[in-house]
Amino acid sequence: MALGVAKRSGVLARAIGAAVAVASSPRKADPALMERSPLSLAIFGSLEADASKTYGSVGLKWAFGNSGGLDASGFRLGLKWGESVEPARRKPTQGRLYKTEFSALLGYEWRIDDTFLSFSAGPEIEARYSENRGERSFEQRGMLRLQADLWSKLAENWLVQANAYAIPGDRSRYWARLAGGWRLMDELYFGPEIEGYRERDYHKLRLGLHLTGLQLFGLDWRLASGVQKTRDDKAGAYVTLGLLWKR
Repeated sequence: MALGVAKRSGVLARAIGAAVAVASSPRKADPALMERSPLSLAIFGSLEADASKTYGSVGLKWAFGNSGGLDASGFRLGLKWGESVEPARRKPTQGRLYKTEFSALLGYEWRIDDTFLSFSAGPEIEARYSENRGERSFEQRGMLRLQADLWSKLAENWLVQANAYAIPGDRSRYWARLAGGWRLMDELYFGPEIEGYRERDYHKLRLGLHLTGLQLFGLDWRLASGVQKTRDDKAGAYVTLGLLWKR
């Protein structure tokens, strides 16, 4: 019996020793597990203000259908929610108009070297609530939104951005922005921008300077400011703040 216990003790000791040796021996990591998945989701937000209007938005862009994420060509799904407050009537300035808009766009983005070009389309829903001299009104409608975006490094230290959207229909809206930037350091660019907007008989033109690619708190920031001129108002200042988070 003592011999049996000794044998079992020896087997147990050898088993424990083998387990300790395996646990303490260096392991080779699986390269597939060590590789980080490409970033496929971008969350963005913006806040802009001028003398008569304040606008804020938040949204996301998701790359799907490929293994390269946002850094490779592929399909994109974009969702955006926006809120704004502006006068119900502009000339003379009266009341308050509150707008809420939501869009869901599906498109494709091409990457060619350091250039990204995308086209997308989808529905947009807009709700309007107006208060003016005791009168209140509410309306809601659905529209088609067409959008195009360009981001390109034309040269080693130069950046070009171009964005535009069109919403055809009875209350058609058109917007476009063109910006150029010179690289200050890393991915930080500074330069001029021009922006235009038109909705039926109302139009707006902006000319300013932007700072794009500021890295702070793990986010990419964009700051812009300049002069704005509308059909009904005198020239005034505008300020825009944007942020981007990729994951």
